[in-house]
Formats: sequence, structure tokens, C-alpha cells
Amino acid sequence: MARRKKLYEGKAKILYEGPEPGTLVQYFKDDATAFNAEKKAVIEGKGVLNNRLSEFFMTGLNNIGVPTHFIKRLNMREQLIRQVEIVPLEVIVRNFAAGSMAKRLGLEEGMPLPRPIVEFSYKDDALGDPLVPEEYIIAFGWASQQDLDDIVALALRVNDFLTGVMYGVGIKLVDFKIEAGRVWDNDYMRLIVADEISPDSCRLWDIETGQKLDKDVFRRDLGSLTDAYTEVARRLGVLPSNVTHAPKPHVIN
Repeated sequence: MARRKKLYEGKAKILYEGPEPGTLVQYFKDDATAFNAEKKAVIEGKGVLNNRLSEFFMTGLNNIGVPTHFIKRLNMREQLIRQVEIVPLEVIVRNFAAGSMAKRLGLEEGMPLPRPIVEFSYKDDALGDPLVPEEYIIAFGWASQQDLDDIVALALRVNDFLTGVMYGVGIKLVDFKIEAGRVWDNDYMRLIVADEISPDSCRLWDIETGQKLDKDVFRRDLGSLTDAYTEVARRLGVLPSNVTHAPKPHVIN
């Protein structure tokens, strides 16, 4: 499709004006970042894999009645999405202790949590996306109590779906993050899943070996990120036919 006006560029995606009012085109880049963009690399094929994987997960959610912004995939790197008003929060769902939670609380990585825990962080790269309690969110007007209740319900439904899908292909869903967006149908506002769902935004470990199949491979220099993402795509049956093992990424200092 013809290139349209760029509206926003983030660390991993670009948003363009869509072909119809209320739509956007989301483009997946090959850029990888970690530690609040202190570590950067361009990894060939990553955007193609994430586009396919996010399509797979968003389509699955739509099919079971969990609303998302996804409309359809346009090509290898782009998808048509519904324009939403993004709630300025990252919604984190944790099933096992890992990453910042393990460090913060002195927990052993991989320890099962008593139940799925939903956390919120304020979306601000300059501040390092700080963790925030519900009281802050309501006090500063980022979301209402009803919004938060709806977002938690949405996040737990996503967790149920992703946990089952991943378990079926031998992968443990350790944690993940999503974003929520507001859409209006006439005067009625509702919240839907936005942004993306991919190994960029999930922690995925092989159930048998504990091998990491997510962005921690890049964060911790554990091998080829493309190989890890390709393995997830292969197990789920969504591997694009023209994606093979990518060359060594070029790391930007």
C-alpha cells in the first residue's frame, strides 16, 4: 500500500495514518532495545516475526471475544489496526517471579506465584516506566477505578489464553505486558487490547529446559534473538516461509 503520513515512531514500531478514518498502519521494525534503550541493535527479521506472532495472538483473542485493536495483517511488516486512545500505563501480568520483580523482592527466578499478579507502570521512557499503585493512577486521572477493574479483567483473560496456547507448545508463560486503549462506539467507551503481543513483550521459557525464548536472550547476551523468536513461531505454526536464521546483529553502542 502507498506510504502514508508517519504519526509516531517508538523503539520497535512506527504508526502511520490509516486508509480509513479511525484506522492506523502499524509497522514492525527490526530494532531491539533493552535497559530503557541503553542497549540497542538491529536484528534482521525480528519485525517480520513479531508482526506474524502478534497477528496470531491478537486474532486468537478476537476469536474468543477478547477485543483488540487488530484488524488484519497487510504484509510482512505491517498490520491494519483500530485507532485508540492509549491509556498511559503498561499492564504487567506475572505468573512466575522473574526480572524486576525477582530483583525487587529477592525472589528466586522462576518461583511460581500464588496467583497471577497484575502490576501497572507509568508509560514514560524518561522516567524508566516506574511502577505505580492504583491510587496514583486514579489520583492523576490516568484511568478511573472502573477502567482499572476492566483492564485487570481484560489482562487476566489474555493471561488465560496465552498460558494455554504456550503450554500446548511446551512453553511456560512467565510474564507479559500489554497496553489498553479506549475506543468509542457512539457514546459508549470500552477498553481493548492494543500495541502488540510478541516475544518482545513476554517472558517465554521452554518448559523442559528453561531455555529463554524472549527478549532476555538479547538483554543477557544468551545467543541469537532471531533463533529464539523463530523457535516460538515454529512451535506455533506461524513461521513465515522466507525467514531463516539471521546474521549476527549489529549492536549500537
